[in-house]
Amino acid sequence: MNWPRRVWTALPRLGPPGVVWANRSWLAMGMAVGIVLTILFTNGVQPLFRESTAWEKGKLVVLSGRDQSDGQRRALINQWNAEHPEHPAEIVELSTEADGQRSEMVARAKEKSENADVYNLDVMWTAEFAQSGYLRPLSGVDTSGFLKQPLESCRYQNVLWALPFNTDAGLLFYRKDLVQEAPLELEDITTTATRTLRAAQDARLQAGYTGQFADYEGMTVNALELIWAEKGNVVDENGKVVIDNDRTRRALRWLADGLKGDKPIVLQDARVENEPLSTQAFRDGKVVFMRNWPLAHRVLTGNQAESEGRPRLDFTVAQLPGPSVLGGQNLAISSKSSKPRAAQALIEFLTGPRSQQLLFERGGLAATRGIVYQDSRIATEHPYARTLLKAIENARLRPITPYYSRFSDEFRGVVQYAIDHDGALPSDAEERLTAALQGR
Repeated sequence: MNWPRRVWTALPRLGPPGVVWANRSWLAMGMAVGIVLTILFTNGVQPLFRESTAWEKGKLVVLSGRDQSDGQRRALINQWNAEHPEHPAEIVELSTEADGQRSEMVARAKEKSENADVYNLDVMWTAEFAQSGYLRPLSGVDTSGFLKQPLESCRYQNVLWALPFNTDAGLLFYRKDLVQEAPLELEDITTTATRTLRAAQDARLQAGYTGQFADYEGMTVNALELIWAEKGNVVDENGKVVIDNDRTRRALRWLADGLKGDKPIVLQDARVENEPLSTQAFRDGKVVFMRNWPLAHRVLTGNQAESEGRPRLDFTVAQLPGPSVLGGQNLAISSKSSKPRAAQALIEFLTGPRSQQLLFERGGLAATRGIVYQDSRIATEHPYARTLLKAIENARLRPITPYYSRFSDEFRGVVQYAIDHDGALPSDAEERLTAALQGR
């Protein structure tokens, strides 16, 4: 007798003689079903028992600030729509300035209705939106190839909430006809600017340096960079406020003193300037140096030739005297989206290598993937790309806290006080900033 028959005959009789075969039949059927299920699961049919991975159909809404890529973002959306007609995407643009964008996005996120699938967030908002429950974590995403710092800005409490859409790092723009070597320290800017202003080589010159010191996020960024240039700090790596130190006060004193006089080191109009106004001041020949984002390079290059009586602008860029603040924007899925799988697919498309190259090559937005900077065409058409890559790699994140907006407001108040008091700090600076970081 072969072994299957032996096993069969050895099966226990589960009832009286008249029903034993029925019991054996049920047991045999159970064994058969078990074998079939085992085969299914060991041959890759598990997805039948999992959540569907199919993309949800319907329009995807992306909430974003104004497109500063000469329409390249919309061109990518149009490409996506052509390839995915059942999952069309639409960009809804909000305020131009970051502070206004955040306010509008928070207001929409608080609404009960579903009004967005993807948020295009400034890098410092990730923690706030994640902590508030406005975002859905990403899963199963290949993050290889992204630059380290931009990708780090997409995480909060060790969870990946977004992917980097475009990145940014501040650069030092300067006049090649007036400056021989890029300054390495703030004092170098002072020395070169003083010498140039005294030489009166250009009658249009009003000051040595300009940045963005109007009362908005630009002031926070510029002040942090000046402090870092002097190797000071405001919040350490452990999240502790450490602004009350000599190096920080020295940086703020440089700014306060620089704004004084008829031919100041720092353009007095810088206190009311944002990025476009700073760019215009530099283009008009009012300053020797300018701190700005890479986007200004495209604007200045387009207006480099002589026009309206203005001589040709001969400029170049270098890294800032210290680390730059990391800028840029990240794409995240709204927690209220009814199409999360389609939304994640759209995000992966927009942050993919080809999309990143087009955004940089045609739109002037700094790419978040390292491979883009290795492209020979990028190196030829954008000679500042290597300088920008180094600036991004050396850039630092702003304090990571769900209450960043409150911290930034309080920090600007401290900086404004320092400007008006020869670089001195308010007596309660650390207390105020600590409370803001903690949302108090």
